[in-house]
Amino acid sequence: MMEISELMNPEVFVIQENQHVSQARNLMISHGISRVVVVDENGAPVGMVTEKDLTRKLKGKGPQWKTRPLDKISIKRVMSSNPITADPDEDVQKVIELLIKNHIGSVPIVDQDGLAGIITKTDLMKVYTDKLRGKWKVSDLMTSDVITVNENHSIAHVISLMEDNQIGKMIVIRDNEPVGIITHENISFAYVEDPETGVNVEKIYFIRNSEEGKSKKNFRVVSMMTAGDIMENHMIKISLDEDAAAAADMMVEKDINGLAVVDNDVLVGVITKTDLIKGIQ
Repeated sequence: MMEISELMNPEVFVIQENQHVSQARNLMISHGISRVVVVDENGAPVGMVTEKDLTRKLKGKGPQWKTRPLDKISIKRVMSSNPITADPDEDVQKVIELLIKNHIGSVPIVDQDGLAGIITKTDLMKVYTDKLRGKWKVSDLMTSDVITVNENHSIAHVISLMEDNQIGKMIVIRDNEPVGIITHENISFAYVEDPETGVNVEKIYFIRNSEEGKSKKNFRVVSMMTAGDIMENHMIKISLDEDAAAAADMMVEKDINGLAVVDNDVLVGVITKTDLIKGIQ
């Protein structure tokens, strides 16, 4: 089995623990990344911040600090502290166990000199390209029990299902056929004051990709929205008889974390990077 040093990415985006949320957000946007490692003055990892952390911890009502501008909120408020780390010489299987057991998407790699790299589920997709082509079919590794919504479900219902089931994406179906997907990355929240009543109402800010591939930012009161309003409608599908390595290739190429699995266009499951890494033995 390969060692982590063969797969890890030596380029790690970091911010200091005394910096602010705005700086983490700007790093994510400018470099197209979904996580930033937080380090102390000695360069040792003390926390991790992901897009999901920002969506979850900054949304809704709560402590007074949530109402501050992002450049006034300490990164310590939103980061996950004491990140799980691994050694560059660690066996790949051991790190996969850490990812699955702790429901995390990445592990910082630390050697005697400090932070040496990071390993993500995306990095592990390389194992399929190099070692596992032809070993598994999509049907061998997919999750059959898929939580779905239809286009007319309220976005409040969608958010509730995602939080209750601790999932990062929701497939939208029409007549049992997948037609779109909603992810945490599309959604952010803010409490704003209604100009007519003076009462705080929750609004949802979302990015919707148009048919032409352009993105447009909009907002609407959360109670008025449906899944069909904000879903990404270029749903990427794969047949359950395809090679699992093809699923890994598609996820890396399209920069996505999961695919709808279909049998003659009928949704029969979903396959994610988490499903795929379980097949690495």
